[in-house]
Amino acid sequence: MSKITEEVQKLVSPIVSELELELVDIEFVKEGRDWFLRVYVDTPEGNIDIEQCAQVSERLSEELDRTDPITQNYFLEVSSPGAERPLKKEEDFYKAVGQYVFIKTYEPINGMKEFEGYLLSYGPEFAEVEIRIKTRKLQVEIHKEKIAFARLAIDFSA
Repeated sequence: MSKITEEVQKLVSPIVSELELELVDIEFVKEGRDWFLRVYVDTPEGNIDIEQCAQVSERLSEELDRTDPITQNYFLEVSSPGAERPLKKEEDFYKAVGQYVFIKTYEPINGMKEFEGYLLSYGPEFAEVEIRIKTRKLQVEIHKEKIAFARLAIDFSA
């Protein structure tokens, strides 16, 4: 996490907590010539609406103006994480058990670095994913330390 995203997290966490929302992710990225501060929020049930996003945006904007932690010009975007929300925290993975996921690893496991399938289990050391290769289903154990990126995915084969 960058210094800017850490500062933004300190500012937005009390806001989302007060509104009984969940902070999913924060990004500060440059796209072309423009910088974007993206804050992804959701309800615990996963059904946030645009009005709730607007509340967070207005209150966070006031805090950012007051504390001024970002020196360059940027666009603030507050939105839902969407159907393919990232899995970052332990709690995210536990909630995702039984759901279709995409996991990318730092190094190959059985010659592969990308796995898409159903998260069968998530424990202290491993995530177990059922993947399909052609007509075969395989179960793959992925050590948690090898996970570079994970998100929910959409199963188009179902």
